[in-house]
Amino acid sequence: MADESTAFTLVLPVLPLDGEVVLPGMVVPLDLSDAEVRAAVEAAQAAARSESGKPKVLLVPRIDGTYARTGVLGTVEQVGRLADGDPGALIRGRDRVRIGAGTTGPGAALWVEGAQVEETLPDPLPGQVTELVKEYKALASTWLKKRGAWQVVDRVQAIDGVSALADNSGYSPFLNAEQKIQLLETTDPVARLKLATQQLRDHLAEQDVAETIAKDVQEGVDKQQREFLLRRQLEAVRKELRQLNGDGDDAAEESDDYRARVESADLPEKVREAALKEVDKLERSSDQSPEGSWIRTWLDTVLELPWNERTEDAYDIQGAKEILDAEHAGLDDVKERITEYLAVRKRRGERGLGVIGGRRGGAVLALVGPPGVGKTSLGESVAHAMGRKFVRVALGGVRDEAEIRGHRRTYVGALPGRVVRAIKEAGSMNPVVLLDEIDKVGSDFRGDPAAALLEVLDPAQNHTFRDHYLEVELDLSDVVFLATANVLEAIPEALADRMEIVRLDGYTEDEKVVIARDHLLPRQLERAGLTGEEVVLDEGALRKLAGEYTREAGVRTLERTVARLLRKVAAQHELGERELPFTVREEDLRGLVGRPHHVPESAQDPAERRTAVPGVATGLAVTGAGGDVLFVEASLADPETGGAGLTLTGQLGDVMKESAQIALSFLRGHGAELELPVADLKDRGVHIHFPAGAVPKDGPSAGITMTTALASLLSGRLVRTDVAMTGEVSLTGRVLPIGGVKQKLLAAHRAGVTTVIIPKRNEADLDDVPAEVLEKLDVHAVTDVRQVLELALAPAGAAAPEVPVAA
Repeated sequence: MADESTAFTLVLPVLPLDGEVVLPGMVVPLDLSDAEVRAAVEAAQAAARSESGKPKVLLVPRIDGTYARTGVLGTVEQVGRLADGDPGALIRGRDRVRIGAGTTGPGAALWVEGAQVEETLPDPLPGQVTELVKEYKALASTWLKKRGAWQVVDRVQAIDGVSALADNSGYSPFLNAEQKIQLLETTDPVARLKLATQQLRDHLAEQDVAETIAKDVQEGVDKQQREFLLRRQLEAVRKELRQLNGDGDDAAEESDDYRARVESADLPEKVREAALKEVDKLERSSDQSPEGSWIRTWLDTVLELPWNERTEDAYDIQGAKEILDAEHAGLDDVKERITEYLAVRKRRGERGLGVIGGRRGGAVLALVGPPGVGKTSLGESVAHAMGRKFVRVALGGVRDEAEIRGHRRTYVGALPGRVVRAIKEAGSMNPVVLLDEIDKVGSDFRGDPAAALLEVLDPAQNHTFRDHYLEVELDLSDVVFLATANVLEAIPEALADRMEIVRLDGYTEDEKVVIARDHLLPRQLERAGLTGEEVVLDEGALRKLAGEYTREAGVRTLERTVARLLRKVAAQHELGERELPFTVREEDLRGLVGRPHHVPESAQDPAERRTAVPGVATGLAVTGAGGDVLFVEASLADPETGGAGLTLTGQLGDVMKESAQIALSFLRGHGAELELPVADLKDRGVHIHFPAGAVPKDGPSAGITMTTALASLLSGRLVRTDVAMTGEVSLTGRVLPIGGVKQKLLAAHRAGVTTVIIPKRNEADLDDVPAEVLEKLDVHAVTDVRQVLELALAPAGAAAPEVPVAA
């Protein structure tokens, strides 16, 4: 029996084993990449240098952070590389050790005291123990033979010791960590062998049950296969009997029902042929065949599609225009394009030209503009004006090409693509389909949906569109596709080339007031439980909300502000603080929705304006949210503290950095001509900064703005507060054309700027700017940067402070 002596005679470094257990006699490789394992091995090696023998460690299992009470004395047999190339150590388990108190030792490992557990057995062994050894070896041999490990059977049979035989169970993969710890902490060899025998016996019983279940399942599968074959034979016999007896069998089977539905449906000829072939396959398949289910689903989809259903277009051109005007203010470009489309459709129909070369007169328009300008809602209005059905397909975040073209029918849960589903949902072959957020389509390992849209949106190809699920031609040439996008550059070039781009550049302040009065206010009054008689917003209040409380290209923030104001009024009325009816005026806004957030520069105190010091100029830019104003700040470094050079900050792109270099080079080369102290540019560092540094900026259109800021800095002349500018500058001082003139002028108008400088070659773009905006702006078209400086810089007498010096 085991000797339970508690004399602690060993001092060993602890090597913790997370979720693993090593029993005496086992040889295990351990990864030295683990810090605790490496520390224990190194500590053991350090201790072994002063003693003879191999390094010794104490292998202790650790489950959920808790150490076992008993460990195993292990010797480090070899240190080298594991099979995967990582450093490792080969450790052999020797004897059980009862763990005592912690102590100190060399290295970073945890050292403990321990007492080796002595195990003794009577000699010779009693007959009961001998029988137990035979039973364990027989069970182990049975289990090993089932696994095909014949070479291990002889090794197990050769083990004579009771303790070694029981500890050999540590190699059993079916034992969990708790079961192995139980074996480790059982110090009596006979009791340990009984425990190992019971564990092995239980596992073999579980295996027998699993094999019985697998056998039953296989027998069930074989039975189903036999039943399938017999049913097929029975069906064949019945079919021969019906043909022999001439029995029509009025109680039609399901396949006969599908054949009747296909023959009676109004399908195109090629689609009918494909459907009848599938019906033939269905008749040849059995009820249990998965192919039958696929065929039935495909036939249902084909029969539900409106192959020859079309709505009649409303050719009341004037009525359609009135509907568009009533539902949306502004957006004249889109309204004109829809009116043109209807007029052409009407004339083609009158002359019998509805179908030319197999293609009908559909349209593919891309509405590109900042958020909140009404792109999505415009699609429904277009369908209303044309008298067509409307379907919206959300493409934002779609990354699977099968979402557009459909899945192959062999896939489980296969479906047609979103385009086919949209046609099915509309119930006609000529709906208005809105492809929302087409610039947000992504791509990954499942394909590129934008590439799949190339055929859908190509008027020359989409009359023979093939969905992967249907595998028959679908005519999309009569569909009006409206795609919406915030950023045109995010749409692949090949896809953008197939669409007619219509830009929605945002609303003027007058248009926002009309939209708020006619559309937003009635909708929010209803949502707030109020009526138009109870709460009235006068035009001055709406104009202030649009001009000073919100600054955006669209009207979403304006609508939220109106909703917040009405909620405030409703809450005050319920609390007895305000009587209804109530008219909201300008002076009431501060108490209801707080202070204005966007005060124009022209309305600020002169000393507080951005351009109140030399070196600051106002530019114009285009972002994904529409046009916006931006400020350019320039300063010169003290010659004693900073060297010459150009520093650019504000998260600028490469093109904008090059524009800054061009502006600086122009002033260095032409400073004397402009009467500027260019000597400062040679001896002192120049720093140009674009505020709002968290926003990335790029493009050449800030060239004249940077030139003006630097000229203001050198001359000490202020830049006029009411002036904003946009244009690319060349090394010779030429002002070159840029894009986004309409958006930029709308932004200048919203910001309270009254004078705008643009390139001469962009003068033709002023035709797109609303007349009411041009009336309030003094637009100067220039060709040379010298003209810009004459217009933008205040007279020399107006210069205030000295040139600012960067710290």
